[in-house]
Amino acid sequence: MLTTGITGEQELTVTEELTAAAMGSGALRVFATPAMIALIEKTAWESVQGELEEGSGTVGTALNVKHVAASPVGMKITCKTELVKVDGRALTFAVKAYDEAGLIGEGEHERFIVYNDKFQAKADAKLQK
Repeated sequence: MLTTGITGEQELTVTEELTAAAMGSGALRVFATPAMIALIEKTAWESVQGELEEGSGTVGTALNVKHVAASPVGMKITCKTELVKVDGRALTFAVKAYDEAGLIGEGEHERFIVYNDKFQAKADAKLQK
């Protein structure tokens, strides 16, 4: 049963592959915003996955996140999420990301509970059109 207060935490170290230059989101060798977003989504979905019905999962539906500080290659990043609202199958998370010097990103992330097979079949059906 999903209830507010469920938290998640993930860590990674910034590598060349996770930089803005490598990901195409800029020219600098700093932690890319798309990499931060992916870490936020992973942290959120993994935090609630164990509470879901067998065969269910979540998909990201909205992000409102600010990337407020740069992190160089080699720095450790920590992402923390908290489920703050459950509205039927709609989930809202408060999210924050830190490097070893402090806050680098924060905001809100929304996910929606889906039945995995049904969701995948609907997406795959687009190929038949």
